[in-house]
Amino acid sequence: MQSGAKSHVQFGALLCALAASLQCVPLLAQDQAPAPSRAAAVLDSMPHAKKIDQVATSPDGTKVAYVVDGQLTVTPVGGGSGFPLAISVEGKLSLREVTWSADSKQLAFLADLPGDIPAAQVWTVATDGSAPAKRAELKGYAQTPRFSPDGASLAILFIEGLPRVAGPLQPMTPLAGVIDVQIYEQRLTTINLSTNHLAQVTPADMHIYEYDWTPDGAAWVATAAHGSGDANWWVARLYRINVRTGEMREIYAPKWQMEDPHVSPDGRNVAIIEGLMSDEGVTGGDVVVVPIDGGAARNITPNIKASPSSLAWTSSDRILFSENVDGNSGFGSVSVTGGEAQTLWTGEELATVDAWQPGGSFSRDGRVTAVVRQSASTPPEVWAGPIGNWKQITHLNSGIQPAWGAMRDVHWMNGSTRIQGWLMLPKDLAPGKTYPLVVSAHGGPSSACTSNWGEGLTGAASAMGYFVLCPNPRGSYGQGEAFTEANVKDFGGGDYRDIMAGIDAISKEYPIDAKRIGLRGHSYGGYMTMWAETQTQRFAAAVAGAGLSDWLSYYGLNDIDEWMVPFFGASVYDDPAVYAKSDPMHFVKAVKTPTLILVGDRDGEVPMEQSVEWWHALKTMKVPTKLVVYPNEGHIFVKAADAQDYTLRTLEWFDEWFTKASAN
Repeated sequence: MQSGAKSHVQFGALLCALAASLQCVPLLAQDQAPAPSRAAAVLDSMPHAKKIDQVATSPDGTKVAYVVDGQLTVTPVGGGSGFPLAISVEGKLSLREVTWSADSKQLAFLADLPGDIPAAQVWTVATDGSAPAKRAELKGYAQTPRFSPDGASLAILFIEGLPRVAGPLQPMTPLAGVIDVQIYEQRLTTINLSTNHLAQVTPADMHIYEYDWTPDGAAWVATAAHGSGDANWWVARLYRINVRTGEMREIYAPKWQMEDPHVSPDGRNVAIIEGLMSDEGVTGGDVVVVPIDGGAARNITPNIKASPSSLAWTSSDRILFSENVDGNSGFGSVSVTGGEAQTLWTGEELATVDAWQPGGSFSRDGRVTAVVRQSASTPPEVWAGPIGNWKQITHLNSGIQPAWGAMRDVHWMNGSTRIQGWLMLPKDLAPGKTYPLVVSAHGGPSSACTSNWGEGLTGAASAMGYFVLCPNPRGSYGQGEAFTEANVKDFGGGDYRDIMAGIDAISKEYPIDAKRIGLRGHSYGGYMTMWAETQTQRFAAAVAGAGLSDWLSYYGLNDIDEWMVPFFGASVYDDPAVYAKSDPMHFVKAVKTPTLILVGDRDGEVPMEQSVEWWHALKTMKVPTKLVVYPNEGHIFVKAADAQDYTLRTLEWFDEWFTKASAN
């Protein structure tokens, strides 16, 4: 899990009142002001690169738009007499989700209004910065604006009246009073650009996740489901929707999950990414083509040893796609009519459009692609041009150097299974010494570690003199769909053994102190941390962020229970045994590892109560433990101070217990 949720009852305030040892953050005002720790000094010394939130290529391939710190810039791809153009709107609002018109003459984007309750303006502007026009002001959460093919209207996904930012990663709204949960559906909404008339088109009982226009502008294709938007993405189906009436006709029900629907230029087919996915927005699978009028779907990348993550049609019979290839970024191409997929480029870096997963923004013909390129040693910048022959467009982070060690792409075997991961070396690695190792288990489980700019936990741990291993065990992206599906009904089985085999392999090749090995992770990585410490006493310390400790109680508490059924084959009520064999709480009495537990009190994806259960059990068994609950935070932390505190506490925990281990 990395995403997903609706509201549930929160007990944080009560627990804080009842348990003096349960810490609630922020604590700095309450604690005695201690001298800054070694970890704090290291964390404060980390460089800070500007983050590029989005990049978008114009359909004609001549310009690139990108968003940095809420500000939009448009710049020519080929240089010459053109110059970067910064676009802003009234009040210098934070801009996001830029999109191009089909003729490459207009841009549309959202401008968020200040305040705790989401509200946004919708703007259009000419690409030379002229004729800015506010088209709508929406109370609720809006996303994914897209021009109609003729440029006469905009479509947008809109949740009217939603009291929080949409998405399962965000802090959930606590329940109170008599519980009859109101469901806010995300609907396709149009804005007529001649009149600025706004109309909600799709039915009020359907949640639309992603969509694309048909070439004639008369319809959309969309992924959608009834009921809670946070909960039901895992069971979404593919629909064709009449733009005028909102009538929806189902055209495909996938076996697993699907994302990124795109209609072919001739309007006859829809391409999607379909595969076993644990998290909305974290995409991996195969490229599947579905006839737009319904009919048999075709997997056109069967047995590919990679995980496609986004796609674009370059003609009615050919598709470009981005992919995770053995932990690296890549781009490929495949014919709709058959044949092997062609690899166009791979690299030991993260190339993306949103700093999250492999991706690219393509021109209409696919000849120009814009990406944000970054690696552990190189901060993010915008590049554009033919795939693999990009030209650097921005120099936002020139002169920024890493303050950590080198990254290595590593492989090892667990029996007959080949596993990949990323190993960051300690800064100033010296011969003749041994060093601690921190193993960082990624979330998901359908996700992957990549080589990205490491100014957070990984880089700081390296700067403190630690090796940091981020493994991609079975269940991860990067090796093909069969590998991603290899942990079905086997959580904590093969994936755990893959990670432990990685520790063994790395320890034989690098100077690692066996007494000072730690494990940490967030979400599914938090679960893996809790699980691993029931299976081994090899770790000197552990840090479980938003971990899952008890499948039975988790199933009843979390807001995204549909995600579990594809992995376990049934609900916990129908087949409790398949959950029990992977349940940390069933084996908790074996735990001896000192454990720090970190969680947000409004986490709907892995509710806080899971962390409280684990803390309570370890405390009862006299295992050194500490629980920190972050008020008003969800599955990801939206407040920078809390994210910094999370990282600092993690580093301090490892430093404390590694020091004790070396003294023994």
